[in-house]
Amino acid sequence: MTSYPLLLKQLWHTPLTNAPEQEIVYRDQLRLTYRQAYARINRFAGALVADGFRQGDVIAIMDHDSHRYLECYFAIPMIGATMMTVNTKLIPTQIAYTLNHSRASMLLLHADFIPIIESIRAELPGIRKFIVMADGVGVPQTILQFDDEYENWLASQTDDFNFADFDENTRATVFYTTGTTGGPKGVYYTHRQLVLHTLAAGMALTAPAVRQRFHSEDVYMPLTPMFHVHAWGIPYIATLLGLKQVYPGRYAPDMLLKLIREEQVTCSHCVPTLLKMVLTAAQASAVDLRGWKVVIGGSALPHVLTRQALEMGVDCFAGYGLSETAPILTLAQLTGNKSTQDSITDDALTDLCCAGRAIPLVDLQIVDGAMQPQAHDGQSSGEIVVRAPWLTQGYLDNPKASEELWRGDYLHTQDIGAIDSNGYLRITDRLKDVIKVAGEWVSSLEVENALALVSGIREVAVIGMPDKRWGERPLALLVVDKHLFNELAAQEQLRLFIARGSISKHALLTQFKQVDAIAKTSVGKIDKKALRVEHIPAS
Repeated sequence: MTSYPLLLKQLWHTPLTNAPEQEIVYRDQLRLTYRQAYARINRFAGALVADGFRQGDVIAIMDHDSHRYLECYFAIPMIGATMMTVNTKLIPTQIAYTLNHSRASMLLLHADFIPIIESIRAELPGIRKFIVMADGVGVPQTILQFDDEYENWLASQTDDFNFADFDENTRATVFYTTGTTGGPKGVYYTHRQLVLHTLAAGMALTAPAVRQRFHSEDVYMPLTPMFHVHAWGIPYIATLLGLKQVYPGRYAPDMLLKLIREEQVTCSHCVPTLLKMVLTAAQASAVDLRGWKVVIGGSALPHVLTRQALEMGVDCFAGYGLSETAPILTLAQLTGNKSTQDSITDDALTDLCCAGRAIPLVDLQIVDGAMQPQAHDGQSSGEIVVRAPWLTQGYLDNPKASEELWRGDYLHTQDIGAIDSNGYLRITDRLKDVIKVAGEWVSSLEVENALALVSGIREVAVIGMPDKRWGERPLALLVVDKHLFNELAAQEQLRLFIARGSISKHALLTQFKQVDAIAKTSVGKIDKKALRVEHIPAS
């Protein structure tokens, strides 16, 4: 009997049979059927092989979210090569480092990013072929020597490439962490890992009866950059389910709202800051977002933002995962009576904003420093450690960091959390971000969640400030509306949460500092490493 390897090409069997005329849309510029998209993937593969690329080669991509990016997600791994997704938000020297470290030999480059590559071309000796993607307009003048334009490159090939079977443990993708805890580290995945993540995360997303679910009639549009952890793996799920897919290119509020309205987008995923931007733009433009479902990850989902989304008819819920976990580990989906109630209670709101419950095949534990499991009582806390069949096996060419990542045969997330009796995970902080005040831990995330509810506070980040008396004390960095914000109200809010038992009494030592902006990483997370450098005096 011939084995059936878990390869990304297998994800196409069902949609090509059941939904071949379903659409894939790029902005307001292009519409393809699944049949046409798969033909382009065949042409892409043929062009790669004709140019001498083979299994094991690394092909890099720098593009906005597009149909081309989706083609890269499949065509490159399906010939046995490795897709390297370049984080376009990194600084040029970091981009050069990641291209060289991954040993990329080809770069597919959107014209918008030509100036970045021009500035580092001399540092990229391993790139032997450049393909430019120009969105139907002329290629700008450049010192780069392009080998071809993407559409012309595909046009010379046929629609019937023969995708052979190979070992399912072949590396399919590699990308780089944003470097908030040091230099960028390469995270890689095999075909087997990505297919298993697609199946488990897809099962979790489609399982609920009413809310917080995706289904075959949905229209999908990613609002997480496709360079980031395979856009959370959801383009693979959307393809397997045969959903209509909409790719917005460069993110701009007007275009996003236009696509949501005209293409009737019903499901997306993004970080909280982008959700807030879309909600604000929708209110200003009187765009109706009812029926839109959004998974929020990357950082904690504030209660106040969730309430605003729900009031606008948006089914908003959190998820949790890491670059190292492909990424989805948990989803905050309601169960039982909470899922069928017409209005969302405060209790249900808390569930929607927590990390959620483990998806199928995830073994998720909270442990102490000796790796001893802690009780699932909602109170006992510890580091979150996980096992699942799709987690990265380590960091590319970094055995020391890989060994530390997998200490004790579990992947260490470096997040602290608690699990309640119903399996809901609540993340209380990052190991490096908890604040030790007079020997007791104060959760920066819990203080942020409390302050986010105060009138006039638009954004908040809490970091630990060294203090001679207390060891550390919280420093709340606030972006505020000066006409509405009152510091006494912020202090009263902390007292209220302390009285409820929601945060430590030492949160009363919080100092407040108004700032113009709060530093973010390249994927929209609050960058506390940068904030500590900016706001804490050097010792």
